[in-house]
Amino acid sequence: MTKYLIHGGRPLHGTIHISGAKNAAVAIIPAALLVDGVCRIENVPQISDVTLILQILRELGADVRLVNRTTVEVDCSHIRNRQVPYELARKIRASYYLVGALLSRFGWAEVPLPGGCDLGGRPVDQHIKGFVSMGADVEVRNGLIDARVPNGARLSGGQVYLDIVSVGATMNIMLAATLANGMTIIENAAKEPHIVDLANFLNSMGADIRGAGTDVIKIHGVARLRGGSYSIIPDQIEAGTYMAAVAAAGGDVLIRNVIPKHLECITAKLVEMGAEVEEEGDSLIVRRHGPLQRTNIKTMFYPGFPTDMHPQIAAVLCLARGTSVITEGVWDNRYRYTEEFRRLGARIQVDGKIAIIEGVEKLTGAPMEACDLRAGAAMIIAGLAAQGTSEISNVKHIERGYEDIIGKLSGIGADIRAVEVPDPEQKAAPAAG
Repeated sequence: MTKYLIHGGRPLHGTIHISGAKNAAVAIIPAALLVDGVCRIENVPQISDVTLILQILRELGADVRLVNRTTVEVDCSHIRNRQVPYELARKIRASYYLVGALLSRFGWAEVPLPGGCDLGGRPVDQHIKGFVSMGADVEVRNGLIDARVPNGARLSGGQVYLDIVSVGATMNIMLAATLANGMTIIENAAKEPHIVDLANFLNSMGADIRGAGTDVIKIHGVARLRGGSYSIIPDQIEAGTYMAAVAAAGGDVLIRNVIPKHLECITAKLVEMGAEVEEEGDSLIVRRHGPLQRTNIKTMFYPGFPTDMHPQIAAVLCLARGTSVITEGVWDNRYRYTEEFRRLGARIQVDGKIAIIEGVEKLTGAPMEACDLRAGAAMIIAGLAAQGTSEISNVKHIERGYEDIIGKLSGIGADIRAVEVPDPEQKAAPAAG
């Protein structure tokens, strides 16, 4: 079992490079199922979620070749298997994108319900609503999503109004509609940067998708997609996480390979809290030398403040002067990190979807357990800012979404390392005799 050890209280200085976007990669790679030919996908992050989704494609019969550290070639031309392995799908939330892709290509898909972080209910009803609008019969039974088009036909264009803004449903319906007969219209669509990236990937392979990034997306189905090359956008949340780390620990860091527009809502709050953020092309310089100030934050869908940055910004606010309020507007179960922060001396009270944070002069290192991906990243930030030594366990959550986080932080002066420790749940083998 791996744990992270952090000796905190050191300002951060240097340069850090942002990897490809996790939330784009885990949809774009399944989208290769729709392509007749070789997809060369560049700027792929080296994270466990990507490893899992590539492994699933291999199990389905795809030819997957790693060209280099950040580039993969995927050829799904000869896939025949449409049953996704249960054990692999249960480890990753993005496995549900396989439903839309397989249904679009073959008219039938059988995919286990997704896993990933436990952030409260993640219903797939809006995904199903979209598939049904295009003529599919969908049944959820025995932990599986069974979706098929009657008589082996193709999906047909449909019109779907999403009852709630859903990133996953928007992307899944886009995938399903790409090879459907006719036009599909998604209303009340999500607008996140990775939705635009998925649309750009599909369009570069021959799809006809318009309006991604607005609340109405129109997809004109095409007969086939051809192979090609595409580079994934930089990760907005990884960049925001390192920006928050500089704000919490102090220092001066150049963050390379970002799209500053995607970070505007994060930048605005950090500046309000006392950090300095300077834009230089596709890079940002983040500094913080003075005291942190309180602020209020409400998480929303893009272009609002992202829920995936909620725990990280909370770590910064623990050290801000005054009382801050965070209102969670997306996920019900975001606040499990607060118990771990209290171990460091943070003052946080939670009431429903609201957290009230009274800033303290200092945090003190303590053991913590990562309960999900973004909470784990926030615990690293808190540990970097705390005095003394912090220990973070259950780091598999963190490695789902952050490439080489130990190496990147070490490169800007953090004292952080991974250590292997015995797994307390692993029982000793019985003695022979």
